Amino acid sequence: MRSIPSAHSQKKHLSFDALRSTLSHCLTTIPDSRVQGRCQHSLHDAMMSAFACMFFQDSSIAEFQRQVQEGKNNNNLHTLFDVQTIPKDTQLRDVVDNVSSEALRPVFKAYFHQLQRAKQLEPFQVLPNLYMCAIDGVYHHSSEQVHCEQCLTKKHRNGSVTYSHGVLQGAFMHPEQRQVIPVMPEPIANSETGYQKQDCEINAAKRFIAHLKRDHPRLGILITGDGLFSKAPMVNLVLEHNMHFVFVAKPDDHKYMMQWIANYDGLPELSVNDLRGRVHRYSYQNQVPLSAKEDAPLVNYIHYELTNEKGKVTYRNSWVTDIVIDKHNVARLAKAGRCRWKIENECFNTLKNQGYHLNHNFGHGKKNLSHNMYLLTLLAFFFHQIFELSDPDYQLCRKSYVNKMALWETFRTLIIYFIFDSWNDAFSKLLEGRANAKVHQKNK
Repeated sequence: MRSIPSAHSQKKHLSFDALRSTLSHCLTTIPDSRVQGRCQHSLHDAMMSAFACMFFQDSSIAEFQRQVQEGKNNNNLHTLFDVQTIPKDTQLRDVVDNVSSEALRPVFKAYFHQLQRAKQLEPFQVLPNLYMCAIDGVYHHSSEQVHCEQCLTKKHRNGSVTYSHGVLQGAFMHPEQRQVIPVMPEPIANSETGYQKQDCEINAAKRFIAHLKRDHPRLGILITGDGLFSKAPMVNLVLEHNMHFVFVAKPDDHKYMMQWIANYDGLPELSVNDLRGRVHRYSYQNQVPLSAKEDAPLVNYIHYELTNEKGKVTYRNSWVTDIVIDKHNVARLAKAGRCRWKIENECFNTLKNQGYHLNHNFGHGKKNLSHNMYLLTLLAFFFHQIFELSDPDYQLCRKSYVNKMALWETFRTLIIYFIFDSWNDAFSKLLEGRANAKVHQKNK
């Protein structure tokens, strides 16, 4: 199709072409251990074809476009993703399986820096010059038959064993921003050389913190997570890396700290009534010991309750942080602590239930296939989050559909019947179709 200029201004460094070029550049720099004279398809083409499947949320897209190429001598993977030859499914999986997962880390860093360059991240500051990264674990492969040495194992009472792969995922977010910005996750996986004790979220989180600081050494970072992380080792690790934290602190998990707090005659409080008639009550105390150990870190404690217009408490929670609390920031810190649910709802649930098929078994492979397919899915999600943040055409398309699944179903249909010279052409065709449909409906 003829290229149609967009009617809306786009952020140059965040356009589809710019993001795709960043990914292509990374893929072309990955060492390929195969004998080149015997390779029918480049590593770039295999990885980009797999990414296109995740991008369009359909594992059969690459195979279908390969068939389109045979019939029309052109295809959308070539015009949109710069794929020269499309491998068959088995060939694609073999290539993806042998790529080191760490080779994709530069893409996550580059997209983050492109967002910074376009000043799209400034609204994500939860406090001046401080960005909040929520962390949580998620599992993307589970089987009772297929497994490897890196699989986590869970033995059941009936003697069966479940094998799984997971990650400790992090994402930058803000209470008032719908989008989340994912970062390179840390695998939760056992060592290939055997293990005395299985890997877990805590150990993965420790590695994640170190890698996050290395990837973003100058960024002010506030780590938030659930009660699993509000223990001295994780608190100390975050502080050692010059980061801040807001972790859930459940009373039953911190009985000594709660006894210490109970000895105060009263805690400083703040009460705020909102326009819906609800009451937000905050109480806090600085410099309390996290546990009874002599070397326990001193933390700052926040308790929050939400009472509805009928006087019923509908939500309560508590957190610990290293940031000194006062009446000016307590509400903002509590709001940041509550925001951690977004990594479950806006990230994991979206990947599972909004078309990305996170729980679909794309293959286990012998080395890295399972984890790499998760990373490619996450990069596709990252692409789409950037579109939602910065691309007026995508935002217009998004408003035209009931939900994102319907939008991407339409895109998948379009690339079956049309070959587009550019991503803007696909947008224009989609918007043209929506406009025609509205006119038709109006004339009925």
